[in-house]
Amino acid sequence: MKIKRALLSVSDKTGIEELARGLIEQQVTLIASGGTGRLLTKSGIPSTPVSEITGTGEMLDGRVKTLHPRIHGAILADRRKPHHLAQLKSEGIVPIDLVICNLYPFAQTVKRGQSEGSVSEEEIIEQIDIGGPALLRAAAKNHKSVAVVVNPDKYQQILDEMRSRAGALSDETRTALAAEAFAHTAAYDIAVSQWMSKPGLFPEKIFLGLDRKFELRYGENPHQAGSFYVPREPSWRQLGGKEMSFTNILDFDAAWRLVNEFDRPAVAIIKHTNPCGVAIGKGIEDAYVRALESDERSAFGGIVAANRPVDGFAAKRITEIFTEIVIAPGFTQPGIDILKTKKNMRIILAPSPFSTTLDLKSAAEGFLLQDLDQPRNDSRQDMIVAGSYEPREEDWDDLLFALAVVKHVKSNAVVFANNGQTVGVGGGQMSRVDAVELAARRAGDRAKGSVCATDGFFPMRDGLDTAVEAGARAIIHPGGSVRDSEIIAAADEHRIPMIFTGRRHFLH
Repeated sequence: MKIKRALLSVSDKTGIEELARGLIEQQVTLIASGGTGRLLTKSGIPSTPVSEITGTGEMLDGRVKTLHPRIHGAILADRRKPHHLAQLKSEGIVPIDLVICNLYPFAQTVKRGQSEGSVSEEEIIEQIDIGGPALLRAAAKNHKSVAVVVNPDKYQQILDEMRSRAGALSDETRTALAAEAFAHTAAYDIAVSQWMSKPGLFPEKIFLGLDRKFELRYGENPHQAGSFYVPREPSWRQLGGKEMSFTNILDFDAAWRLVNEFDRPAVAIIKHTNPCGVAIGKGIEDAYVRALESDERSAFGGIVAANRPVDGFAAKRITEIFTEIVIAPGFTQPGIDILKTKKNMRIILAPSPFSTTLDLKSAAEGFLLQDLDQPRNDSRQDMIVAGSYEPREEDWDDLLFALAVVKHVKSNAVVFANNGQTVGVGGGQMSRVDAVELAARRAGDRAKGSVCATDGFFPMRDGLDTAVEAGARAIIHPGGSVRDSEIIAAADEHRIPMIFTGRRHFLH
């Protein structure tokens, strides 16, 4: 079925002039709406205004342009049905064979309002497209007779196929384009629905409009397939190294969220989403060396996250052992050059902390949705000193450092830290005392004079006793156990300060 007439009505005018010229070369008559028509006229490309087809000018400040039987009848007529064609003929309507349309920049307007704060609710509402989705849905429904294109990236593909098929498009192409059009309108409606939902509330219905960013090397294991989907273009990008796997993305996400807990130069080394070493330092090289000292054996094959640009000195240190991924807000030229000598090492540039605030997991034939346990959401002012011994200022520094790290360790979780450096981490244990014992074993003699943080309260004093026996000088945990008085008495007995945060940090 040769394409003879095309309707062009686009908000994103990328490539539209080149497409229009290519269609005219194929002897296609062009119909254009509003701004699209004005752009074509300015470029010397002939087109028929929509108003000439409908006999009615634009109405209601442009809200009504293409919503007319002479447009939608021309699109919706099924060319396989003679009575449809007869009705068009009796009404003097000529069929439209191709619809090129994309929608008002609603999401971009909302984003601009969020960043600039200068976009009114009325301006956002005016970016809710009505005629565009109607055109797309009509053409996509009738894709056996009409082709529909929403993506400027497909323009050249369409022209090439038309040239090779005497002005026609295959059934397979029409079906694929129709599916893309329905996905486009669905994502658009989701964006509008989310904007209209009251902030801070979980709505009755949740819709995810996600685009596939890329296929993964494999899923959680090599026999599993996987892909990475995004609601918008992500802030990070890969500068080097081989393709990502499912666990690679989970790991660098965990590393990046952890390292952004800190204002001072910091490095986190992650294995299987758990930190094996975290430290702050005078600079990134110093922080990396100190993080590596925490658990050099576990760091082999790990993910390194830095909250400052990685220079040549830090890069040289990082490349001394096998490292899967390095993620940082920047890289000096010497830094990137050294890292790229490891051809398989994935190098991730992440200019800012990730903006995601919700956590979605599949479970029990459904999905769980929650607020993320955001970085830096613990305030010293909200904590209380439990017991008779006050922490010194240097104790507070290490206690808050250990607390920031333990939030990112799988529960049950325990962290020993000293002088802004983890010395022992225990996570994923079935009992808290087991987690304390694991962290203490990894710390060894370095536990002496350290502080200890846990993600949950001590249900019995055995966990606290074990931490003190290992060498802990101070303890921080949520409190809230029915045995809190017993735990406080134990801390006093050991003559150490203990802090109750009042906030649990489980991570399953």
